[in-house]
Amino acid sequence: MSSSQPNHDPSSLRSSRWFRPDDLRSFGHRSRLKGMGFDDQDYRDRPIVALLNTWSDLNTCHSHFRERAEEIKRGILQDGGFPVEIPVMSLSEMLLKPTAMLYRNLLAMETEEVLRAHPIDAAVLMGGCDKTVPGLLMGAISADIPSIFFPAGPMLNARWRNTTLGSGTDAWKYWNERCAGNLCDGEWVEIENCIARSAGTCMTMGTASTMACIAEALGFTLPKASSIPAVVSEHSRLAVATGRAAVGLAWNQRSPSTFLTRKSFHNAMTVQLAIGGSTNAMVHMIAMSRRADLPVTLNDYDVLSRQVPVLANLRPSGKYLMEDFHRAGGLLGLIKQLEELFDASSERADGTRFSDCIARAEVLDEDVLRSKDNPIYSNGGTCILYGNLAPHGCVIKSSAASQELLVHRGRAIVFRGYADLKNRIHSEDLDVDADSVLVLQKAGPVGAPGMPEWGMLPIPNKLLRRGVRDMVRISDARMSGTSYGTCVLHISPESGVGGPLSLVRDGDWIELDVPSRRLQWCVDEQEIATRRDSQPPLTDVASRGYTHLYAKHVTQAHEGCDFDFLEGRDRGREPDIY
Repeated sequence: MSSSQPNHDPSSLRSSRWFRPDDLRSFGHRSRLKGMGFDDQDYRDRPIVALLNTWSDLNTCHSHFRERAEEIKRGILQDGGFPVEIPVMSLSEMLLKPTAMLYRNLLAMETEEVLRAHPIDAAVLMGGCDKTVPGLLMGAISADIPSIFFPAGPMLNARWRNTTLGSGTDAWKYWNERCAGNLCDGEWVEIENCIARSAGTCMTMGTASTMACIAEALGFTLPKASSIPAVVSEHSRLAVATGRAAVGLAWNQRSPSTFLTRKSFHNAMTVQLAIGGSTNAMVHMIAMSRRADLPVTLNDYDVLSRQVPVLANLRPSGKYLMEDFHRAGGLLGLIKQLEELFDASSERADGTRFSDCIARAEVLDEDVLRSKDNPIYSNGGTCILYGNLAPHGCVIKSSAASQELLVHRGRAIVFRGYADLKNRIHSEDLDVDADSVLVLQKAGPVGAPGMPEWGMLPIPNKLLRRGVRDMVRISDARMSGTSYGTCVLHISPESGVGGPLSLVRDGDWIELDVPSRRLQWCVDEQEIATRRDSQPPLTDVASRGYTHLYAKHVTQAHEGCDFDFLEGRDRGREPDIY
């Protein structure tokens, strides 16, 4: 799209309400811009395009965003727009505690209000690190102002000696070996020094790359944007092209509501399953869909998971990394392999249809991007389970689990919060064996708070030394998209609001049956009722500030963990210009 197209009417721009009237208030708006060195030619009769930048010195994934912001601005200027950069909250997955998920809704609120309150005709949403993507998209969907997403891109493939490393996934793997006594301190430091090779997000198919692929599948990015590595020249060219595209969105008023449909979310769910994507994305997808008034449910995922094969041979489910995925053909190549499972008639933000892009897509490596005749898994890469322990559902990434544990019965070893887990998990006195089921309570949206990535409970050191590398683990927490193992996650309702998980005790028998989609707590109803009657009353996790607001209004995992007062297609009131 280009602003050089004829018949653009500057009075149709949203920003014109701030700057065009001949009145005192607009005089003030114009004069303050001129006080910054701009004149009429800079902004009058031009789309004002905001760059919502989540750059931070403490967000390693976005350390290149200062350069990319200047490149996006160049694209905006090339097509006749006026770029304005607005910083918004940066959610660093690695360094923000207790979890970036606690603040996803805060970024979503900030994004919505920033877009609505300023003279903005279109926005470029600059994100990448896990929770920045859904936070920005949720806010943009609610504000319903033309927006395009610019992903940070994955870091380059890493190497240690003669081994290819994947961030996150190999950190867990080698940490287990160190705890088992198989890796010396010097080797551990060598891995630490090289596992994060460049700026950018994790190069495994973790939450960041999963959400970038979802953003592309929803139509929020330019074609091929989701997999371009962060530090290559192609990523710089993507930045410039995204800036140009944003100007076209402004003139054509292509807000999210003009292209997001049920088909869009169906496509995004299909892509998530086909790439072996992060379980975190389910929570984010549900939240985004409810913002759009096009709600996705766990049942929708369950139906699709029985139909959609895992075709992307990427860690932690497979072999390769995001740089390989991009070279093999990227997301459009994968969609081409999905054929009729993806509805190519869906529109994208720029007004084109996916069919236009898919027709030009190529698959250059069929070991990375498998065909439906040669999948990594024929279906069920991620499964939804129900039972008396999870009446509203829970999730397991079966493609990253041990196949021999997908049907399992074991005694519960219960930890009443993360501090208890940390204090006891490696005790030599812990009554645990390889068949035990590790259970973590108080790790959900309210109980933690924020539903941290604690779901990949550590294997007790004494079992690691015996060669055990996986066990059944159950919690109301999430786990990193780079994680692996037989981890049952997102138990809903959570223990922190009195869900059944809060009543589990050491020694209770738990049955996991993934093929039957069942998680059963083998305790009779009378005993459950007795335990519930004796359970102490729930206590508030926070008495002030944002965390207090969060605990009062956050929904459960099966509802997207959004705030109950922000769901639905309600743009809110446009600001009065007076």
